[in-house]
Amino acid sequence: MRAARGPACDIQTKGMKETDMATPTTPTTPTKTPAATMAGNETIQTLEIRKEIQIAASPEIVFEAVLEEIGPGSQLPDGNPFPMKVEPWPGGRWYRDLGETGGHKYGHLWGHVQVIKAPTLLELCGPMPMSFPAINHVQYRLKPSGAGTLLTLTHRAMGLLPQELKDGMPEGWEHGVKRIKVIAEGKVKSTNGGAR
Repeated sequence: MRAARGPACDIQTKGMKETDMATPTTPTTPTKTPAATMAGNETIQTLEIRKEIQIAASPEIVFEAVLEEIGPGSQLPDGNPFPMKVEPWPGGRWYRDLGETGGHKYGHLWGHVQVIKAPTLLELCGPMPMSFPAINHVQYRLKPSGAGTLLTLTHRAMGLLPQELKDGMPEGWEHGVKRIKVIAEGKVKSTNGGAR
């Protein structure tokens, strides 16, 4: 019996042969080869989108509007409802609930809440709408600005990203931040009895 030890482990390897155990590797010097590829000519790519919008509402109201827009009040750019569910706590799921058939639930996991610090920060990570090898990180940062809030959305992704997806994402996020503005300013308007 031999024990493997390291800063985060104390593992007993009883019954394992020396050849069964993984050996530590040393970092190698990067080579000047093309980007990593998967299955033929599918290249791992990156994406970064940043959108900012000034909203005439407090950060608290804008944060509520963010949760509504990425949750039950979500809409596609064509106006069709696209309701989602978000569990607003660390590790909470962000997903599309598509119901149940024959006793089996079905849907699409978009991600998990990575950071939530209401009313200033929400970070989500996961596959988002991508059903292929990819990882995404979306950050909503809210800062008081004048009589309202500056909302900054940053979306970063990497994976096997088809060009049509990369081309359409900026328009989708533009629609999303504008919806957040409409929802938040609508809440202010209704709270003030229709006066602004």
